Amino acid sequence: MLIAPPVNDRIATALRGFGPLGILAILVILLGNGLIKPLSAILVLVWAWLSRTPWREIGYMRPKSWISVLGVGIVLGATFKFLMKAVVMPLFGAPAINQAYHFLVGNRAALPAMLYTMVVIAGFGEETVFRGWMFERLGKLLGSGAWAKTAIVLFTSSLFALAHYADEGLAGVEQAMITGLVFGTMFAITGRIFMVMVAHAAFDLTAVAIIYEDLESTMAHLVFK
Repeated sequence: MLIAPPVNDRIATALRGFGPLGILAILVILLGNGLIKPLSAILVLVWAWLSRTPWREIGYMRPKSWISVLGVGIVLGATFKFLMKAVVMPLFGAPAINQAYHFLVGNRAALPAMLYTMVVIAGFGEETVFRGWMFERLGKLLGSGAWAKTAIVLFTSSLFALAHYADEGLAGVEQAMITGLVFGTMFAITGRIFMVMVAHAAFDLTAVAIIYEDLESTMAHLVFK
């Protein structure tokens, strides 16, 4: 006679699935940031623990060298931002000045909040949700083949882009779509999230530095006059 698994095992299995409890968990996680950011990312970690999902499945794998992750991630993210500002976004006809964040020009008092926002909310929060968790959930539905991963990168990048419309408008959506594709591809290839987190935070912090120093217009016309 089969013995019913312990309640905790049944709950963990249900949380990993797509039945009523699994769907409820998805909705709770998606709605988390509506209360406070980065609650959704924290809920992802709670879900992974309660569902007994291996941390590696959401990209949380200890790197061989934290120094390499930090160094490469910072250089990659900063370089990526410079290229986006000087080359890519001008090709899309984006405004030289990001009006949503123009208040940061010379605004030293706003820097601590921006540091928290870009490192904790963007680097940790957005990557945990849009890359780590969504890739795991969609991967369970679509599989791990090349076409499945391509579809997941495109879908999550689209959601990531739309999430930036309210604050930054069309230009923000365009930029977020491109960054989502790049960061999503990095994660799809490596399966590791910490490098992507660092690169994302460095990208956003470089953007803050450019705005703070009032260099947006200069950077935007550096290549295309």
